[in-house]
Amino acid sequence: MSAVSRTIGRVFSAVYRFWRSGMAGHSGSIAKIMLPPELGGLKLETAKQYEKRRVVGVRAVTNLGRLMTAMVTPFDGRERVDFEQAKRLAKALLDSGSDGIVLAGTTGESPTLTKEEKLQLFSEVRGFLGDKACIVAGTGSYSTAESVDLTKEAERRGVTAILAVVPYYNKPPMEGLYRHFCAIAEATTLPVILYNVPSRTSLNMDVATVVRLSKIRNIVGIKEASGDLEQAAQIMKEAEPGFLVWSGNDSDNFGIMALGGYGAVSVSSHLVGRQIRGVIDGVLEGRKEEAEAEHLRLLALNKGLFVVSNPIPVKWCLNQAGFDVGAPRLPLIEAEEDTQAFLRDLMKGYAIDLPIGGGR
Repeated sequence: MSAVSRTIGRVFSAVYRFWRSGMAGHSGSIAKIMLPPELGGLKLETAKQYEKRRVVGVRAVTNLGRLMTAMVTPFDGRERVDFEQAKRLAKALLDSGSDGIVLAGTTGESPTLTKEEKLQLFSEVRGFLGDKACIVAGTGSYSTAESVDLTKEAERRGVTAILAVVPYYNKPPMEGLYRHFCAIAEATTLPVILYNVPSRTSLNMDVATVVRLSKIRNIVGIKEASGDLEQAAQIMKEAEPGFLVWSGNDSDNFGIMALGGYGAVSVSSHLVGRQIRGVIDGVLEGRKEEAEAEHLRLLALNKGLFVVSNPIPVKWCLNQAGFDVGAPRLPLIEAEEDTQAFLRDLMKGYAIDLPIGGGR
């Protein structure tokens, strides 16, 4: 008998035993037959068992923060990653309203960080903040294989969750996006947060694809930065129960929260973390008019920090406030004179929440 025939026989025998055991009724129909490598661990589970496992996975991520700062990566005068300053900044952000931080995301200049720099950043910040801090690692890119590899390595460094961006430049079709994110999710036991940011990737992940991905046990939410509140609302309506939506644009924070969003992944929270937190808490506590007024007060800052490519403005503002994070790496540059003048005037209208004592 061939190996293929033996395998088919094993599968049918297992299904028959499963059915005879009484476990496969109408409400317990077989949801999955899993065949690990070398077929050594054939396993069957009912739809109810699968759903329970998936829901437990979603419920287990309540430690992910409602307000997370997409943290800049500090560089020294020679454009080397300043890991000591990164640790001080991460602590200062947690002390000024953030529940967690995202490392090596867009704001962290991930395209110009090496794999080794990213992994050291994950390790150094985790070691400094301890096990209780929520640290989300940006591991996604336009290469599925590289994203999977970095995700595995990030998990070994003790991060809390993974942020995976829609692949940029190669513009895959929706089915390609689905398989890409499934591959990343299958590579880790950590919660995975999708990141949809069409202004960066030139590709919008549609609602149907997000809904499909919400059925994957450890894909737990999305950082939605499309700027389309209707799309965000449709995701909240159609995704699996417990699937979380974070605002990915600070100018959308109130709108997404008012629709039922979970929180925000913020850039402005580098400077006004407690104030951004006030908007989120206001909505959650039923003080929507107060939260709306606070959001409108912050709107000029939320938009102004994107007057040129992020993180050019926020890095300049941090340096100006007294917390040295250095200049961006090429091809990004320091804020030019007209941008500096604009940001200088903008900052006059806001109190800075970040503890500045952590600067160099």
